[in-house]
Amino acid sequence: MQFLKDVRAEGGKITWPTRRVTVITSIAVLAMAALTSIFFFVVDQLIGLGVREILGFGG
Repeated sequence: MQFLKDVRAEGGKITWPTRRVTVITSIAVLAMAALTSIFFFVVDQLIGLGVREILGFGG
């Protein structure tokens, strides 16, 4: 019983983010994921182009 009381007391000390902070953070994460995927797509295309030009094959 004491353990459950302690858990409940510790749970009450948690500072939860507001809805606004959660939405803003989620949008920032999605934007960074999109930018990162675009960056790696461009880099992959450039490397593929380089391989095709140097070696003459690969697509």
